[in-house]
Amino acid sequence: MSTTTLARPLPRTVHPGAWWLWALGSATAASRTTNPALLLLIIGVAGLVVALRRSSAPWALSFRLYVMAGAFIVVLRVVFRIVFSADGATILFTLPTLQLPQWFWGATLLGDVSAEAVVSAAYDGLRLATMVICVGAANALANPKRLLAGLPAALGEISTVLVVAMSVFPQLAESVQRVGRARALRTTAVTPEGRRGGRGRRRRQVVRAVIVPVLADALDRSLALAAAMESRGFGRRLAVPRAARRLSALLLTLGVLGLLVGVYAIFDTDAPAYLGAPMMLGGLMIAAGGIHFAGLRSPRTRYRPDRWRLAEAGVTASGVLVAAGMITVESNDPVQVHPSLFPPEWPVIGWASVLAVLVGLLALAAPPAPDAPTGVPRARTPTRIEELAR
Repeated sequence: MSTTTLARPLPRTVHPGAWWLWALGSATAASRTTNPALLLLIIGVAGLVVALRRSSAPWALSFRLYVMAGAFIVVLRVVFRIVFSADGATILFTLPTLQLPQWFWGATLLGDVSAEAVVSAAYDGLRLATMVICVGAANALANPKRLLAGLPAALGEISTVLVVAMSVFPQLAESVQRVGRARALRTTAVTPEGRRGGRGRRRRQVVRAVIVPVLADALDRSLALAAAMESRGFGRRLAVPRAARRLSALLLTLGVLGLLVGVYAIFDTDAPAYLGAPMMLGGLMIAAGGIHFAGLRSPRTRYRPDRWRLAEAGVTASGVLVAAGMITVESNDPVQVHPSLFPPEWPVIGWASVLAVLVGLLALAAPPAPDAPTGVPRARTPTRIEELAR
């Protein structure tokens, strides 16, 4: 008796660079439109991919922090547009006007609030929020610390700074989760008399039981990360001949100059064609050679490096296609991606723009992330966060 099983991808860790390229493609598409329907669709695609392809690690829960940050950006943008009044034909309501003195810019605060100003602020805020959420999706899908293994050795110091900076939100999410578990265990032993007290006492308890453990845990983990990186040889330099150092510096300088000339020629309509894309591509190749020679001073080994396979190529291609599709729609039919504001009109979307965004769902073809191992937990010593929460 034969049985038929459905083929499905085995759980494995996808290269973090693929997730970042996919997210940057979605963020690029968001930067090319102010249509709220398309922006919300991009957020929905990013959220669905994160929900189905993130791992069970605590730092993967940071996506909701970026969603909350995006909502705060939209609200803040609208509030600022109301405070700093703008022109518009459709007046929604009128607030008391506050005229600042001339020595303080002489600006007029509040006053007439128009629908055009509010809608424009909401569109701009939603666009920026969508880009932030796309970056949050990359942080939730890819472990920021593993990016160190994929970056060139010449960018060791820069990559270390970037990885530590990008891991702030994931580390904060993990710390808050651990503090919440410790407080949940701690409240089971608190008597009803211990819960009594005024508002000031409860605030002091929150500071002592939440804020202090989170900050202490973040500091301890940062020190542990620095110690681990030092033990693995980050920052080590070897003696390289002077000729090699001069060659790498020359290549990097020429590469940067080529990039600058190429970018300027692309935006300048009067520049010759050979100074545009060819110069920029040549600058990229020369800069890559300079980075390679500069990396000879920082040799390092990699334990189980992330492989770039077919799944990574598919994830990257989906992000590139989303960005390319949105740019194409913007150039051919700008009404779809930029709705009218004067006067405000209901956004209109077409099948081309919707399909361009839905291409990002091809990232779901990537193998799911491996779950955390289950079983009987081993005996361990109390962690620093558990000691502080006692």
